[in-house]
Amino acid sequence: MENDVEFVAPPGRVTIKDVARASGVSVPTVSKVVNGRDGVASATSQRVLAIIDELGYETSLVASSLRRSRTNVIGILVTEFEPFSAELLQGISSAATGTGYELLAYAGLVGAETQPGWERRSLSRLGGTLIDGAIVVTPTTLMSKLSIPVISIDPHTGPEGHAAIDSDNVGGASAATEHLIGLGHRRIAHVRGRTGLASAELRERGYRQALDEAGIPFDPALVQVGGYQTALTTDAAFRLLTTRDRPTAVFAANDSSAIGVLEVAHRLGLRVPDDLSIVGFDDIPQAANAKPPLTTVAQPLHDLGARALELLLQLLDGKAIPQHVQLPASLVVRASTGPVPTSPSAAAASPARQPSTGAGAS
Repeated sequence: MENDVEFVAPPGRVTIKDVARASGVSVPTVSKVVNGRDGVASATSQRVLAIIDELGYETSLVASSLRRSRTNVIGILVTEFEPFSAELLQGISSAATGTGYELLAYAGLVGAETQPGWERRSLSRLGGTLIDGAIVVTPTTLMSKLSIPVISIDPHTGPEGHAAIDSDNVGGASAATEHLIGLGHRRIAHVRGRTGLASAELRERGYRQALDEAGIPFDPALVQVGGYQTALTTDAAFRLLTTRDRPTAVFAANDSSAIGVLEVAHRLGLRVPDDLSIVGFDDIPQAANAKPPLTTVAQPLHDLGARALELLLQLLDGKAIPQHVQLPASLVVRASTGPVPTSPSAAAASPARQPSTGAGAS
């Protein structure tokens, strides 16, 4: 019975002996039914399967994968379950309906972005026995030369050397900055994303490109690193908004950072958008619920997740796929942006006390 499903039951769980006893057959007969082997009458097989359903007997996924060479499980690896990843997961889940595949969501430790290669270590544990393929969100290293098919969403390194999907970061950031320029803003700050992340660098490129095309000199003092982390974003926003010649607008590299800037502005007594305009990137649900609702660049997060799953299933079927798929990003104008103020607000003239910061990813 080599490669047959084996089952080791923890205390209180149904065992193969329980199934055999309730079915009135031998343990080897139950094993044949579970493993789809010949030699069992159809009526007997149906009775055993009914008892299995009734008792809730569970076979070992690992042993089953050894027998079939497939688990019919797709892994989704994320650094943590934050709003961006949650939206992608919804898109992947919707697209998986009716495919016959189940999903296994796996989160690395908080702060795993500081440990390059955590995805490879995780895939080495999961690949081949628990999952058939994986979708990895913002991987820190190249996802090529792996034992299972992998699709990357928004990889740190950009779409190089492995199949990847992302949105138009340069175009989206440029549209956000052009929107602010069109409202009359000239001192436009940028709270940039995580250092070393390709999409963060592309968004800064789009910001600088829009300034250059409008003939606005680039001011390095107006770019601060937020790193998609609450503490860094708060510090960056405080530095920008308490200078004598503070910016009249801020483009943040993601919505969580933009909401952080919005909170600091409120603490400093700045009115949004009367004194300060703010634009984010991603269009997570929290953006529309912010006060005021956040103008942002919408990534098609559900579509990114769904398309990633579609590409992975094509790989699992042995089909050729494009190495890089890019989806469009679009500006969504809400109430956090308005015309440049005619004069600096009183709040900007006298820097307020720095708000306390808290650690954690945004």
